[in-house]
Amino acid sequence: MPNGLDKPETTLEKIERMDRRIVFLAIAITIILPLIWPLGLPIGVSPQVDDFHEAIESIPDGSVVLFPNDYDPASKAELYPMTVAILHHFFKEDRNLKVIGLGLFPAGPPLLQKAFEEVAVDQYGAEYGKDFVNLGYKEGREIVMASMGESIPQTFPTDFFGTSIDSLPIMQGIKNYSDIAILVNVSAGYPGTKEWVQQVVSVFDVLMVSGTTGVSAPEYYPYYNSGQLAGMLEGLKGAAEYETLIEEQGIATSGMDAQSLGHLVIILFIIAGNVLFILNKRNKNRDRGGRF
Repeated sequence: MPNGLDKPETTLEKIERMDRRIVFLAIAITIILPLIWPLGLPIGVSPQVDDFHEAIESIPDGSVVLFPNDYDPASKAELYPMTVAILHHFFKEDRNLKVIGLGLFPAGPPLLQKAFEEVAVDQYGAEYGKDFVNLGYKEGREIVMASMGESIPQTFPTDFFGTSIDSLPIMQGIKNYSDIAILVNVSAGYPGTKEWVQQVVSVFDVLMVSGTTGVSAPEYYPYYNSGQLAGMLEGLKGAAEYETLIEEQGIATSGMDAQSLGHLVIILFIIAGNVLFILNKRNKNRDRGGRF
């Protein structure tokens, strides 16, 4: 129990013993607010992101784009914003690009279809089967990639909804990779970017760019440096940089705002904690007649 000899707790000591839940609450608020009201903090554009953008800009109007989305909900936080940003680029300008989507991850096509509906249909009025198509999922990994080099319609005879490919206007005249202007892969791992490069770029000489998770990106930089990948987006940061290029601030930009502010608050708490520790130790030493 406290007694008359106990020295009252100082303000610094009270702050030092602050309930940690206050720290967690401050970080949570800092992260949530930019997601609701994006700040649009300045974002520099990396060379590989600029090259990704330029590769898509370089294809002729009316070109066919192959858009495999090879990821699942575990990577959605990083890669779904990337998918959305890329779709904005495909449909934003009146270039009449035709987008053929698919996935070699079972959960990839449903996520892609959601993005198609949110962006292509709701924001740009694109028409399914004419301006874009979702071929769905096919098991086989590299075998599927190689098979598409022979015949895309035979590899995917029906689309995501079970509709015959032959009945869709967008697939008329599409046989294999020779009818594709660019391959744009969003990848979380295997099968993904590495396999598309090995099975398609190296064999059929298709122009390709890739968007990957941050942890996977170092594995793919050799392909970018060698020219096998014409450009790269790396994680949420790459998606935010891409949104900057296409002037379409979205969930990647707000996500980077939240991440940046969250890191800033954590750093400030670390600095404040160390300063409080030093000041309290100095005060205690002074009270004992010692030196810090």
